[in-house]
Amino acid sequence: MTDAVNLVYIILLNWNGWNDTIECVESCRKLSYPDFRIIIVDNGSVDGSETILRERFTDIELIQTGANIGFAGGNNVGIRYALEKGADYVWLLNNDTIVDAEALSALVQVAEGDKTVGMIGSKIVYHDDPSIIWYAGAVLDPQRPYRPYHRGLNKYDRGQYDEACETGYITGCSLLARKEMVEAVGFLDDDLFLYFEDVDWSARASAGGWKIVYCPGSMVYHKVSLSVGGAASPALLYYTARNRLYFVRRNFTGRLMDAFCYDIYEHVLVNIKKGRFTCAWAALRGITDFMLNKTGALKRSVVNSE
Repeated sequence: MTDAVNLVYIILLNWNGWNDTIECVESCRKLSYPDFRIIIVDNGSVDGSETILRERFTDIELIQTGANIGFAGGNNVGIRYALEKGADYVWLLNNDTIVDAEALSALVQVAEGDKTVGMIGSKIVYHDDPSIIWYAGAVLDPQRPYRPYHRGLNKYDRGQYDEACETGYITGCSLLARKEMVEAVGFLDDDLFLYFEDVDWSARASAGGWKIVYCPGSMVYHKVSLSVGGAASPALLYYTARNRLYFVRRNFTGRLMDAFCYDIYEHVLVNIKKGRFTCAWAALRGITDFMLNKTGALKRSVVNSE
């Protein structure tokens, strides 16, 4: 625990997932850190989430965006609110997580130990099998920036990633951001809508001189399924193919052609070879929309090719 107690706002983004959000909030209530507030940002849910969550948590601020404005847009609403209320740190936390009681204290302790640390991330394991890692830091190779990946993904946790260290990027699943870093670097990029926004934010922070640090003492349990974790939907492929190119163009311009080749081979040609034509079409649309400079939410279904 740090000597000086800093105010932390925890931002939970909800979209048609009130049950997960309730469980996440209840786990956050058990945090040992003495000064935090929780914000729920509802991204235009249509499953009754707003009513259910307002009735369940009368003491928690719930902000309604009125529409699904994406991971970046929804979290930015929460970040702006938190900073206006005097937050020293904001903690972006997926609503489908459960947190260890010491998770926030460990993050703040690392941040307070070095004022040049701008972002800190937790060790994240699978909720259904906590012996298996989902995130233990990340690799972002400047020579291959189009292929960022989670360190330790799907490996058994044997303590091999139990040293705090600087890392390539922090996943938005659990990301503590310093107020001064946000003020200097700016917010998540709304234009990306979904996917690569956390990698992009990390890269911009790093370019601004801020350290990006992985903190294994902060444990988070993620409800992503091992059985479907690698499955790619057409929408996922659209956003990842498109946003990969925006990310590389902004942060590693000299590698843009490499990123194009990777997208075309990995997401278009490989899917065609495997007979996954809808996925190939979705990726191709993402690449095309990048070339047309289209951003934000997908305007038409990627399932249909008309």
